[in-house]
Amino acid sequence: MGTTTVTRADLADLSAQFRGEVLCPGDPGYEQHRHVWNGAIDRRPAVVARCAGVADVMAAVRLARETGLTVAVRGGGHSFPGLSTCDDGIVVDLSLMKGTRVDLGTRTVRAQGGVLLGELDRETQAFGTAVPSGIVTHTGIAGLTLGGGIGWLTRRHGLTLDRLVAVDVVTADGSLVRASETENHDLFWGVRGGGGNFGVVTEFEYRLADVGPTVLAGPVFWPVGQTREVLRFYREWIAGAPEDLGTVVVHRRAPALPTIPTELHGRHVTAVMVCWAGNPDAGERVVAPLRRVGTPLLDLCFPKPYVTHQATFDPSFPPGRHYYFRSCDLGPLTDDVIDIFAEQAPLIRSPLSSFNYFHTGDGAPSRVDADATAFPGRHVSHTVNINGNAFTADDHGPEREWVHRLFDALAPHAVGAYTNFLMTEGEERVRRAYGERRYRRLQGLKTRYDPDNLFHLNQNVVPA
Repeated sequence: MGTTTVTRADLADLSAQFRGEVLCPGDPGYEQHRHVWNGAIDRRPAVVARCAGVADVMAAVRLARETGLTVAVRGGGHSFPGLSTCDDGIVVDLSLMKGTRVDLGTRTVRAQGGVLLGELDRETQAFGTAVPSGIVTHTGIAGLTLGGGIGWLTRRHGLTLDRLVAVDVVTADGSLVRASETENHDLFWGVRGGGGNFGVVTEFEYRLADVGPTVLAGPVFWPVGQTREVLRFYREWIAGAPEDLGTVVVHRRAPALPTIPTELHGRHVTAVMVCWAGNPDAGERVVAPLRRVGTPLLDLCFPKPYVTHQATFDPSFPPGRHYYFRSCDLGPLTDDVIDIFAEQAPLIRSPLSSFNYFHTGDGAPSRVDADATAFPGRHVSHTVNINGNAFTADDHGPEREWVHRLFDALAPHAVGAYTNFLMTEGEERVRRAYGERRYRRLQGLKTRYDPDNLFHLNQNVVPA
C-alpha cells in the first residue's frame, strides 16, 4: 500500500474493461461523486470507480491491488467517520448497483450492494414483507448489514445480518466467492458483524419477514423537565414487553417539521419513538400506558404505512451537514444513567444534535447463539448514539465537545460498543468492541482472505 498514484495507462486499462464510470479529478461528475453524506468529510480520491456490475468491482479491486492505491468501498456513503472515501486512492462505488428482486416462493429478496434502505423497503413492502434494517432510509444496506443492523424491528425479527441467507463477495485478490451456511461458512460467519474487512459484498440475499404494510408507530413528546419521570416509567414498561414493541428514546430540540406545532419548534424535548410490529389493535393496548405518563406535549403515535414511519428520521439527517458521533452499549437503565440523560438533555444547543438509544434487549437477537456470527452485542439492553451535528464547520466544535462530555459521563456504565456507530477510534477500541476471543477469530479470517489489509478503511481487524 505504499504508492498513492495511478498512471494514465492504468486508467486506460480500467476504462477499457469498465461498464460503469471511471472519474478522476477534473472529469465532469467527479465533484458530485467524490462527496459523501457527512459534510464534515472532504476528501479527494484519485479515482471514483462507479461500478455497474460485479465485473467492474473485480476490475477496480485488481487495479488497487496492482498499483497499491488505498481502497475505500462505498455503498450508501453513510459511514459516520467517512470510511467510504479517501484521499488519493480509489473509491469502489456501488451506488449504480441497485438490482433488487423479491422471490415470494422462497420468501427471500436479493439486493445489490448499492441499494438503500428505503429502496429495499419499497420493493419488499409491495408484498407486505420487509427486511429488518435501520432508521434512516438513505442509509446503504451494505454497511448496515455487515456491521449488524439495528432498528424498529430488531426485537421481533432480529438484526439485519440475522436475516442473511447468502452473500456474494469480491475478495482482495479480485475473485468472486459466495458465502452461506453451506459455502465458505467461515467467511459467512465473518461478514455477519465483521464489517467490510474481508471484501466487497456485491449482493445480499435475505429472508423476508411479514411486516405491515400498516404499523402503529410514531413519537410521544414530553418537556425535558419530565425526563426522569418518563424514563423511570419507560424502564419498567419495556421490561418483559412483547417483542413486537420496538422503541427508541430521543433527546433533542423539537424539529421544525410540519407535523410539529410551531410553538414547540426548538423546545428541548424527550420523546419515546414506538414501532409496534404486530397487529395495530393489540399494539394500542400496549402503548396506552405510555400515553398517560406525565403531561405529554404531543402524541404522533398512530397507524401509518411502515415506509412512512421508516422515513421519520430522514429530515434530521440530511446530506451535507456536519456530523460527529460517539456510541456505547448499556445494560438496563439504572437510576445513575437516567440522571445522566436528564442532566445532559437540556444542554443540547444545535437543532441538529440529539442523543438516542435503541432498546434491543430481550428479543430475537438474544436467541441466536453468541458464537453463531461475528456480531458481539446480542445481550445488551440499549445502544446509545450521541449525535453532535451542525450546519457548518464553524459551529461544529462545541457540538463535538458536548458529545465527548456525555460519552465520558456514560463510560463507567458502558458494556460494549456497536461497531456501526464507531468513529475512527483505533485498533484497541475495535478489539474491545469485539472481545478478545472473537477478535482473534476475525484476525484468522482476515489473514486468510486479506493478508495485506487491502480493505482497511473500516472498523479494521488487523491481520494476525
